Parts: sequence; structure tokens; C-alpha cells
Amino acid sequence: MDAVNLHTVAAFSAGLIVTLFLAAYLTPRAWWRRANARAMLITAVGTWSIGSLILYSTHTPAAASGNQQAAVARVQAPAAPRRADDTANAYTATAGQSFRVHRDLNLRAAPGVHAARIAVVPAGATVTPTGAHDGDWWQIKATVNGSEASGWASSLWLRRSGE
Repeated sequence: MDAVNLHTVAAFSAGLIVTLFLAAYLTPRAWWRRANARAMLITAVGTWSIGSLILYSTHTPAAASGNQQAAVARVQAPAAPRRADDTANAYTATAGQSFRVHRDLNLRAAPGVHAARIAVVPAGATVTPTGAHDGDWWQIKATVNGSEASGWASSLWLRRSGE
């Protein structure tokens, strides 16, 4: 039996135990003197709901798929692929490649939210990276109010010009 099936069986077994324990203390004893539809319904619904809650609370992508490598590939697919030397990825700022600002963008003197704000680039404006980056922070050049400014911006607020 693989780990996913074992995890599911364990979750629903724990759900059954918790259901029986709660039913013994929260329902009248007369309900349980002989088997009836009410007892079976309480046991089935309680086991299903508590077992599902346990599965949901312990959910991992690998456990959901049954194939850990496929789950890891699906989880990592949206992220930008990185080289071993971490110098480039699919979304790395390429000097000269223009980007469109997604929302009003704070242009900062240094990478990070605590750095001084130089200017605010309006949404829809086009900016060009210089090629320098520090994590998700890119150094960019932008035209703000007719003058060209250079500073740092979070790449989360940028979209490729075609997007």
C-alpha cells in the first residue's frame, strides 16, 4: 500500500474513532442500544466529515497526487526556473527588454521597501531594466514627468510589454 492510501486510511480511521467517541458522549444512550438508521447515519457522516477534515488539514501536493516527483514538478512549474549559478531565470531583467508597469510603481534608491522613494511611475508606463538585480528587485530606467529616472523596483509590479 503506498503512502497516499495509507494516509487516507489513517485519516478516516481516526475520523471513525473521533466520531464514535463524540457520539458516545453527545447522544442519548438509547440511540445506540441496537443498530438503526440514525446510528449508521451519524457514524457515516461523522467519519466522512472528520476524516475529510483531517485529510484537508494535512494536505500536501505530493500526498494529493500519489506521485511525489510529478507533484513537485507541478508546484515548481509556475516559478521561474533558475540555473545552478543563480545568475539568470526566465524572468530575469534583461537589459533593453521593456516592461509595462502593472500598477503605480515606487522607484526606490536601493533594493527594498525601506529605501527612499525617488519617484512614482504611473501604471501602464514602460520601463527598461538595466540588467542589475537583487532577488526580486530590479534596477530600472523610466521616464517620469518628462525626465528619465533610474532606480530600483520590485519585479512583482512589472509585466512583459506584450502581456
